[in-house]
Amino acid sequence: MANNVSTRENAERIAIEALGFVAADPELLPRFLAITGIEAQAIRHAAREPGFLAGVLQFILAHEPTLLRFAAESGVAPADVAKAIRYLPLGDDRHDIST
Repeated sequence: MANNVSTRENAERIAIEALGFVAADPELLPRFLAITGIEAQAIRHAAREPGFLAGVLQFILAHEPTLLRFAAESGVAPADVAKAIRYLPLGDDRHDIST
């Protein structure tokens, strides 16, 4: 899959694919749920919240073996995962800045 991470729509597509990757993995999903504090049945609701998709990509990026496996399975280059996060709400590391 060729990706051009130059729009929010493309970044969301990568993040949704990453969420599917995490959800389908019996080892990653419980870790993701534990780290985020989200219950499995609440994922669909949480996915509509600002910052959730950026959080999914942060989870993937935080563990290099997971990132590399996601990249291999999805065809999304690791660098594109890192780029995608910047196009998503709260994906710019400015979580605690008030406006």
